[in-house]
Amino acid sequence: MPSVKTDDTMIQANNLSELFARRVHASPNKVACRYFDPDLRIWQTISWSDLAQRVGQWQSMLQQFGLQAGDHVAIKLENGPDWVVFDQAAQGLGLVIVPLYVKDRSENVVYICEHADVKLLLLSDARAWSELADVHTKLKHRHILLASGTESPVGTQLVQTCLPNSDVMFQVAESLPNSLASIVYTSGTTGRPKGVMLSHRNILSNAANGLQSVTITSQDVFLSFLPLSHMLERSIGYYLCMMAGAEIAYVRSIGHLAEDIQHIQPTVMISVPRIFERIYHQIQTQLASQSWFVNYVFQCAVRVGWQRFEYQQHRLGWRPSLWLWPIFERLVANKIKYKMGGRLRVIIAGGAAMPKSVAQTFISLGLPILQGYGLTESSPVIAVNTLKRNIPSSIGLPLANEQVKVGAQDELMTKGEHVMLGYWKNKQATEATIDSDGWLHTGDQARIDDEGFIYITGRLKEIIVLSNGEKVPPSDIESAIITDPWFEQVLLVGEGRSFLSVLVVLNQKMWPTIAAESNVACEVSNMCLPVVEKVLLQHIATQVRHFPGYAKIRRATVCPEAWCVDNGLLTPTLKVRRAKVLQCNHDAVERMYEGH
Repeated sequence: MPSVKTDDTMIQANNLSELFARRVHASPNKVACRYFDPDLRIWQTISWSDLAQRVGQWQSMLQQFGLQAGDHVAIKLENGPDWVVFDQAAQGLGLVIVPLYVKDRSENVVYICEHADVKLLLLSDARAWSELADVHTKLKHRHILLASGTESPVGTQLVQTCLPNSDVMFQVAESLPNSLASIVYTSGTTGRPKGVMLSHRNILSNAANGLQSVTITSQDVFLSFLPLSHMLERSIGYYLCMMAGAEIAYVRSIGHLAEDIQHIQPTVMISVPRIFERIYHQIQTQLASQSWFVNYVFQCAVRVGWQRFEYQQHRLGWRPSLWLWPIFERLVANKIKYKMGGRLRVIIAGGAAMPKSVAQTFISLGLPILQGYGLTESSPVIAVNTLKRNIPSSIGLPLANEQVKVGAQDELMTKGEHVMLGYWKNKQATEATIDSDGWLHTGDQARIDDEGFIYITGRLKEIIVLSNGEKVPPSDIESAIITDPWFEQVLLVGEGRSFLSVLVVLNQKMWPTIAAESNVACEVSNMCLPVVEKVLLQHIATQVRHFPGYAKIRRATVCPEAWCVDNGLLTPTLKVRRAKVLQCNHDAVERMYEGH
């Protein structure tokens, strides 16, 4: 297959619909994506021209519902060809896409649909509709489409029954570059998500700038497993791929990731650190059962591999130990690379910081991890490392055509075509985030070295970043929990972890009630029993039920001593010293995350 170049005809597209049309014209017969067909139980491929045919049919279907250019439509669907077809069908009609997380809570789905004025919602099937049973009445004034299946419960329609019988030429919208393309909801400081308004230019410029940092060609195969509702996956793992003419392969699920990655053998993947943390922990568990010699060989492979990496980056001179690399590559590195498909040449990691030991291990073993940084509000990428200039402890260099600077209180700020239009129906939040000069305030503190590499050093506001990249404002959740009289003090835990937990100080006056509900004796020692934790979590779940899905709290630990000024856990102004509380309860926190 001849290489398809990413030329100005792609980069100069005025909107996302035009980009799609240009790609179809440039490489109609090339494979656009690969997916697993659950009915035939085989992997299937779709060309760009096949996608275009489907898009035309879906556009004809959408027009049946009386939608007009500028109307908002939502999609709550797993990654796959249907996500792309719906997106392009809607974009071609000038509609605005509102992506929803598949695993999100029904209350959050309703909130977003109402707040974003959504007129049509696409779900995967009847089961997905049944999962929203408690909010059906709140969605009844919207068109509900089901992408697959044979059932269409009351209030829904199957896509296949609405599609025309004949082929229909797909339409290309005349949307202006600065017109609204998508509203993407992200966690906010009020407990409710904020709708980030992204224009066609925002998204297209970010993808085009990304191509100048990391070279992608039509010969590449992208592995797609992060949800397309996540802007990193959408901008880089979808629109950037379209610009480059690269193939996208959709995994069946996270549970099938290990199996699918070996079948697909991708050359590029986008990931959050959590995936590599899991693999790292699996490796460490396996090593624990091996002999000292196997462990020694592995550590030597990592050490020599890191020296090799630093030598290739021109930060370390040549040394005799590098002669040993072919041996360690054969004994150790190749086995790890095989489990990752054997062909990966670029791994883009973002959404949260990757632990140093994890990043160093995989990079040493020949997996080219490039850590980056961004926000949904910046479409999303602001900076990324490159293959030739990679400092894993940094978030890399700013993308081309994107300005960055460090402002007051060392806050990282950015400016350019990638900066959002603002927050939907939230002028106050917009003005607090984008200043009068057009600089987007990230809320993260940073430093920039003499070579331009950016290092995140802290946060202006306390935000917990889970290992999947979800950003959680703790104060709002803590405030909600503490309204329950059972709790005297609450501290949310989860930085870099896979789920949220809490440390709590109980109201002593409520001990008899708590003990009664838990069926235990009313004693301090009994307040930490698993049965008590179960009851506490039930109360906590009630308090955070109106928060988005990321706010689910899975573990709770009772602190026997209240936090006060005398023990140094509160400031003189009675603010919790978060770091100090975590330090004093280090062992308890670790117990909550054992095995994860």
